[in-house]
Amino acid sequence: MTGPRITDPNDPFTERMNSLPKYVVTNTLTAGPWHPTTVLRGDAIRTVGELKARPGRELQIHGSARLGRALLSAGLVDTLRLVVAPTVTGSGRRLLDHPAPPVGLRLVQHEVTANGLLLLEYECVGAAPVAEYEGVTAFVQ
Repeated sequence: MTGPRITDPNDPFTERMNSLPKYVVTNTLTAGPWHPTTVLRGDAIRTVGELKARPGRELQIHGSARLGRALLSAGLVDTLRLVVAPTVTGSGRRLLDHPAPPVGLRLVQHEVTANGLLLLEYECVGAAPVAEYEGVTAFVQ
């Protein structure tokens, strides 16, 4: 195993990120390069579900939209934290595209940074209620 991957002494997350346990869901790697890392092999839903069932602190996903979608579809996501940048790209992958029924989200925290980033935290609350949009006139008295 190699050592820390964040080396900037001025970054407030350097020590924390380098010391926290990391889990890599993969069927191709046998070891993770960033200590301390545990490789989770096999079915991602099963292995992450087993890890989530253990007592301990929260699990986070960084950098894997595909894993995030799979865990969201399987009902293994409790909280969804999004950073929305004021940019329209016009193309790319859908972040929350998944084959399961719609997931209900309840906004629990929000913040706008000085640069206009939206920091949004949602709680997953089960199946999403769905309805037809009746337009603005339905709300005008």
